[in-house]
Amino acid sequence: MHAIHVIGGGLAGCEAAWQIARAGVPVVLHEMRPERTTPAHVSGALAELVCSNSFRSDDAEYNAVGLLHQEMRRLDSVVMTAADRCQVPAGSALAVDRVGFSRAVEAALAGQDLISIRRGEVGGLPPADWGSVVIATGPLTAPALAEAIHSLTGVDSLAFFDAIAPIVHRDSIDFDIAWFQSRYDKPGPGGSGADYINCPLTREQYDTFVAALLAGDTVAFRDWEKDTPYFSGCLPIEVMAAQGPRTLAFGPMKPVGLIDPRTGRRPHAVVQLRQDNALGTLFNIVGFQTKLKHAEQVRLFRTIPGLERAEFARLGGLHRNTFINSPALLDPQLRLKAEPRLRFAGQITGVEGYVESAAIGLLAGRMAAAEQRGQSLPPPPLETALGALLGHITGGGKAESFQPMNVNFGLFPEPDPPGLRGKDKKLAITARARISMEVWLNSKAAPGHDRFVLNHRVQDRSITP
Repeated sequence: MHAIHVIGGGLAGCEAAWQIARAGVPVVLHEMRPERTTPAHVSGALAELVCSNSFRSDDAEYNAVGLLHQEMRRLDSVVMTAADRCQVPAGSALAVDRVGFSRAVEAALAGQDLISIRRGEVGGLPPADWGSVVIATGPLTAPALAEAIHSLTGVDSLAFFDAIAPIVHRDSIDFDIAWFQSRYDKPGPGGSGADYINCPLTREQYDTFVAALLAGDTVAFRDWEKDTPYFSGCLPIEVMAAQGPRTLAFGPMKPVGLIDPRTGRRPHAVVQLRQDNALGTLFNIVGFQTKLKHAEQVRLFRTIPGLERAEFARLGGLHRNTFINSPALLDPQLRLKAEPRLRFAGQITGVEGYVESAAIGLLAGRMAAAEQRGQSLPPPPLETALGALLGHITGGGKAESFQPMNVNFGLFPEPDPPGLRGKDKKLAITARARISMEVWLNSKAAPGHDRFVLNHRVQDRSITP
């Protein structure tokens, strides 16, 4: 049986390769790092997390991404298995030790006999004798391959900026001011209800901070970057602040559910930090992605109460992300209409977020494996999180206004009975999704699932950090 080639060793590519191998099909995983790096990566490791270390909410009843977590676990996701093994406290979210997570995924793939990992850039379109290819090169696709895709499709790729939040050494935080607490003391996976570090600001301190932020020196755009839009779910903090003086107080600096133990009252605003590694020595500043120059970041963020002597393990940054116009270019099997031997997966398809990227990699891998074995794998039902996300990028979204999208309940069909709202509606959607997923898995629409389950039980390929 000919091998399937997967280009890109990020979360989507690793998940695709894992799923292909678990279906009994050989796969070659190509990763250009460390031979060629990107503006955002710092290592040559597979599945490196370059932005946040959070996989967001793990609530499978009332949150769409938590439901997606559950479905991916059900489908033997290597990304979710590694995340669960490497989780760190983060309230109701699932956050991971980023180094341990990457090592866990790479070790799992290296332990699969059917996976070959090759280092080096794939320049231009994959060779014609690669019969089946999954392109999961992410938002930082190498220029030669990006240009080849553009030439093949004749459709301009879209682009947006994604910004990285800074990381602080815990022992440099002043705990005479800062304190540990999750919003409303709510515990999450592996957490205690006191998982975030909180730095309080008075009204005067908040106003001074916002004014300084707006006056801060930022990284200049290059000519070809000036018209690139930001993704609304990951705006730089200074861009949010420019939308109005109260924007941050209702966004990443909102104080709801928090009580300052020094005063016994809710602060006017708060800066939260979330654990970034298993040792608990590094914490990232939540929602503080930024394009401020590095020296400006150090100066400004040290005006935050509790961070006056902060030492930074990493400062914030900015990189240009690219993605294709998937509703126009891809079929429901994630194949490029102009050349069906090529599938796309991950952020390059226009999904946003670690979990969403890995989810599309999971589906691309399973679809490619089924096709290689002479079978057909219809998409999951639209009532599932996987199906809703896939449906959006392969036809549900409007091609003329297509933008990156996180999984959300707005992508799902309306539940029965009509007219449900709030938590009742969310609960109806997630309950229906679980039933739909089981029906899909237990039907002939999901060939190879028995093989996945059998392999998972018989082959002792545990994932360790």
